[in-house]
Amino acid sequence: MPDETLAIDDQVENVLEQVRRQEGLETRDQAAEFLVRRRLRKGTASLTGRGRALYDATAGGNRR
Repeated sequence: MPDETLAIDDQVENVLEQVRRQEGLETRDQAAEFLVRRRLRKGTASLTGRGRALYDATAGGNRR
């Protein structure tokens, strides 16, 4: 994967440092990657409908 360089301000740097500590990561780069991957997983789950309530389609209801 290509490396990207992003300019960040002090506030973002502080958030990345908090995430790094909470997740036990070695670098802020790893914290940024962790957050991006987490967001992608959550976005994909909402697009695919994963995590929604499941129900038996043959058990009555008003759906036709």
